[in-house]
Amino acid sequence: MPSTPADVLDFWFDSATEALWFARSDAFDARIRERFGDTLTAARRGDLDDWAQTPDGWLALLIVRDQFSRNLYRNDARAWSDDQATQAIALEGMARGLDLGLSPLQRVFAYLPLEHAESTDLQKHCVRLFEGLAASQPAATRSRFDDFLDYARHHHDVIERFGRFPHRNAVLGRTDTPAEQAYMASPGAGF
Repeated sequence: MPSTPADVLDFWFDSATEALWFARSDAFDARIRERFGDTLTAARRGDLDDWAQTPDGWLALLIVRDQFSRNLYRNDARAWSDDQATQAIALEGMARGLDLGLSPLQRVFAYLPLEHAESTDLQKHCVRLFEGLAASQPAATRSRFDDFLDYARHHHDVIERFGRFPHRNAVLGRTDTPAEQAYMASPGAGF
């Protein structure tokens, strides 16, 4: 039976999954591949575009295309090959206000496709979105959203400086500039 938006959201926002969102885990990647590999393939073909009619469906589609692609295609150009199409889906949904129908934590994943863009304009837009999201949080949860904002700013700064993400260069067959080589040799470089 094909996955539904609810299947994706229930899996992604489960507390056990949350601990693995930004960590590298071969076991977690294998779970996603087994459960949602066909869903990602269908999403990339456009077979799931109708999911974008509701806030939850739109978010599930973005998670499949943006997050699952990074889990399933680590160190492979396919991890980023669908980014522009996914960013277009994200922007179109935001223009319709779909992000405003999501919880604050869900909105993080609606905005992440823009954080992954190798575009200064999209990076600036992303930072503004995360600034607004963080500013709207009560004191009790504000620090977590400030962390998301810090990551958005860091991504923006890398694109502002290099026009691309140097950590993708080797996989994409791009030659590093001397400045990118120096950056990648520094502690904490890349994502």
